Amino acid sequence: METKNYSEEIDVQKYLLVLKRRWWIASGVFAACTSLAGLILFTQKPAYEASGQLLFQLNRTSSLTGVGEKIGDLESVKRESNPLDTQALVLQSLPVKQQVIDTLKLKDKKGAPLNPELLGIKAASVLGTDALKVDYTSEDPQLATAVVNEVMKSFIANNILYNKTEAISAGTFIEQELPRAKKQLEQAAEALRNFKVQNQIIELKEETTKSVENISEVEKELANARAQLADVTAQEVAIRRQMNLPVNRAVNVTSLSQTAGVQELLGELQKVQSQLASQGARYTPAHPAIVTLKNQEAALNSLLQQRISQSLGYSAAISPSQLQMGKIKQDLTSDFVRLQSQSLGLEKKVQALSQVIESYKRRANIVPNLEKRQGELERNLSVAQKSYENLITRLQEIKVAENQTVGNARVIQSAVVGSSPGEIKKKLAISLGSVFAGVLLGVAAAFFVDLIDRRLKTTKEAEALFGYTLLGLIPKFETNNTSTQLETSLQGVSPRVIVATTPRTVIHEAYQMLQANLKFISLDKKVRTIVVSSSISGEGKSEVAANLAAVMALAGRRVLLVDADMRLPSQHHLWGLINSVGLSNVMVGENDFSKTVQNITSKLSILTAGVMPPNPQALIDSERMTSFIDMLAQTYDYVIFDTPPLIGTADAAVLGNMVDGVLIVVRPGLVDSTTATAAKSLLARSEANILGIVANAVDVKHEPDNYFYYNNSRSEQNAEKVNTALLP
Repeated sequence: METKNYSEEIDVQKYLLVLKRRWWIASGVFAACTSLAGLILFTQKPAYEASGQLLFQLNRTSSLTGVGEKIGDLESVKRESNPLDTQALVLQSLPVKQQVIDTLKLKDKKGAPLNPELLGIKAASVLGTDALKVDYTSEDPQLATAVVNEVMKSFIANNILYNKTEAISAGTFIEQELPRAKKQLEQAAEALRNFKVQNQIIELKEETTKSVENISEVEKELANARAQLADVTAQEVAIRRQMNLPVNRAVNVTSLSQTAGVQELLGELQKVQSQLASQGARYTPAHPAIVTLKNQEAALNSLLQQRISQSLGYSAAISPSQLQMGKIKQDLTSDFVRLQSQSLGLEKKVQALSQVIESYKRRANIVPNLEKRQGELERNLSVAQKSYENLITRLQEIKVAENQTVGNARVIQSAVVGSSPGEIKKKLAISLGSVFAGVLLGVAAAFFVDLIDRRLKTTKEAEALFGYTLLGLIPKFETNNTSTQLETSLQGVSPRVIVATTPRTVIHEAYQMLQANLKFISLDKKVRTIVVSSSISGEGKSEVAANLAAVMALAGRRVLLVDADMRLPSQHHLWGLINSVGLSNVMVGENDFSKTVQNITSKLSILTAGVMPPNPQALIDSERMTSFIDMLAQTYDYVIFDTPPLIGTADAAVLGNMVDGVLIVVRPGLVDSTTATAAKSLLARSEANILGIVANAVDVKHEPDNYFYYNNSRSEQNAEKVNTALLP
């Protein structure tokens, strides 16, 4: 997030810097816009506005089309609208305008009757009132007054006629609507009656309340019956467990126990069985007495089963031992039968009560739909009845309105003339618009000019285009003849050699920083011989080379400054020397180096260009130059070559391939991107060691804040005049 904010801040500074550079263009466009607006305002003629007011009756009802109290309301027959807006539209209609033109005999500039569409009448409601304001603007105040008064007069006359016509039309319309409204009323009443008959409805609300009460009572009774059924069922289970007999068998045994014929045979059978038991103890089974008793027992058993079948009505195999039941079991059997009967009755009752509840609930479920449908039918009936009654009332009032000559508007203020507020607003709009347009167009023009200007405007752009390290930045400065030389031998040195003539300045510090940066990049490999060049002439390469040599010498290094620009030499001018002999003479063997070099200080020596040769590149691109550079590197700590610009000559590129490194001087605002790109391409093909770039003559006010090491308020103020920039 912090990186993003920083980028946005830099972009804003970039736009502000564009405005700083092109302020004169923006100012010129702004001045042109404001001057044009002033001329327009000066040539405009004064305008006058006349205003009048009409008061309207704004009842919400109408004697013509609504259930009203007064005549002449503004409400439409078929729909509700804004009355004042409607009347404002009528007042500005072409018929009203044409009447005004005919009455006042208004003409256009050619003398022909004025076109109604050109009559600019304005009408608008007064906020919070029932009044309508009528305005007309003209250069003639009397004409403006006459037009407004005539407009209001014509409108009132037309309004009275319109009201009467409207009453007649409304009466005809309502007479046609009455039969239809009556028929709708009858249909709505019949639909409601049929609905109540079909659904057996008397009063749905009472029916709903009564149904809820009935359901509650039946549910209570159902709950009581279910409780009784549960109790009877529990008793029935308990008795069945005590009887230890199936239900049907227990009932049969109880019935047979109370049958006399069965019990008599059972008694005889028991007597025979007793004798058989007694005789069996005395005799063997084959004894005649035993056999006789067994035959009797079998006969009695057979007869007993017949009696049982006769008593029950069907054949049932019941053991004689089960035909005798005690009083308790007989009572239990009777209770069990009774409980079974009660249980069956309670089950029927629960089933019947559940069905009753279901019927109530089914009726309750359809009641909401019935209520909804009944409500719709009742509303339809109410609407139809109100519509019919409303039409009857309107028809009665229309009959009265047809004979009335009352309008719904009257003049409460005749036309009053004054200065046109619209004209004042127009002038204010022109003034503010010119300022806004001037600012907008000025900024746009500044950015457009800056966009089509292909020059490198800032050091940042130069660094981005070349892609080399920025080693130094020399602020733009002015010089005068007042200087403080380090040594008396420097008399005659140009004030542009700031390091030698005006020490301890901001410019001096900049060159010291350049020297330090060169030292930092040469830690791995010592850089002793340096070529200083630029893309084109005028970028200050010779000045940078001279000051760099001087600042190195001040640091105690032995420095030789060689003017290798044999086409247009300049070092002898900067140092106040005579260029009678120099580098060209040494290269052709006319003079020895020791006799040609000129010592400025004990640490700084200058080798001027010498006599201009016919082919300087041939001297540079030679074995002698290579040997000469090797010899200089053995003698001096630093050797700086001031070479011609890269564009147009190959001297700098050739020489740059022979030395330890090349230093490119760039002057923002002078070199364009095309030239700089060509210079960069030439350096790339030469395969020279590019140390970096030096931005020269930089206007620090046009650079982004906090981008360079020296960019502060002191350097901005002190870089303009170096003779006043002495450090404390």
